Amino acid sequence: MGKIGVGVIGLGFMGSTHFRIYQAMENAHVVALADVDAAKRKGDISKVVGNIGSTDNSKPLDLTGINVYESGMDLINDPAVDIVDICCPTPYHADYIVAALAAGKHVFAEKPFARNLEQAEKIKAAAANAKSFLNFGMCVRAWPEYRYAYEQFKAGTFGKLRSATFRRLSPDINGDAWENWFMDGKRSGGALLDMHLHDTDEVVYFFGRPKAVSSTGVNIVSNGAVDHVITIYHFDNDTLVEAEGSWGATRQTPFEMSFQIICEKAVVRWMSEGFKIYWRDGRVETPQVEATTGWHKELQYFVDCVQKGVKPDKYQTFDSVLDGFKVVMAEQQSVDAGGKRIEIQY
Repeated sequence: MGKIGVGVIGLGFMGSTHFRIYQAMENAHVVALADVDAAKRKGDISKVVGNIGSTDNSKPLDLTGINVYESGMDLINDPAVDIVDICCPTPYHADYIVAALAAGKHVFAEKPFARNLEQAEKIKAAAANAKSFLNFGMCVRAWPEYRYAYEQFKAGTFGKLRSATFRRLSPDINGDAWENWFMDGKRSGGALLDMHLHDTDEVVYFFGRPKAVSSTGVNIVSNGAVDHVITIYHFDNDTLVEAEGSWGATRQTPFEMSFQIICEKAVVRWMSEGFKIYWRDGRVETPQVEATTGWHKELQYFVDCVQKGVKPDKYQTFDSVLDGFKVVMAEQQSVDAGGKRIEIQY
């Protein structure tokens, strides 16, 4: 199989990031693009803003030879498209995923893959009947520092878990997206669903299914959403696992993604001092990991699997992603109930 043809739906921060990554691959290229914004359909991403990484968006993307559509459904029907990459606002993910799978396309959809549990079940049914591949943008699972910690923890290198803390803290993104949709809680689900979801997913990925959650959240900048959340994940054993997510800080506040995992034999940290392992015997180790991002790793892996016809399950299965989504939905219930412990139904 030759180069994989990719169609990208949505050219915001993640869409333009994916676009560049695909264009730099040896075995893939973007053959189609869909966006409701006429300027973006010309490659103009000058108004696109992100909260991590630095990219010069002043120059338009080169769309030479790329089929451009206003409708994502038209892109799905393009015969040149092998992979449909969905990077549009969250509420539209389910319809595009279902349509693309029904059309026999491979699908890579950004997180959160659904806005609610009803949409999640709709996608689950479509995926169960599909012959093509489906993966989601849970990029932190592939991020080198997290991946190293995950693999070593699962191998038992650090010993038994004692406590873990994950943080994802962003400056205010009010006004940064198409129609300012992130600030509409009904559409985005707030920082809890758009950002904090990554760390909830990591908690489940590392440590398995928690039995319940207790979450406290506040509204700071958006219209009716949780903009800052702190969650305790109850495993009902002798561990303490927590995560914090926010996009409520002022614009000049630096973005932070970090973790600290305390185990019997070592403490694993990715914080301001870099990526370190502090062993109980006094050694301090600086693991050498690949200088890349989880976006690059997950997308290259998915393209390679499509090209080889191998099911992409290194970083995720549908059920594992659904587990994390059910946990974050329970967190929303807990916030709404004033921090009450919510048992999770898997």
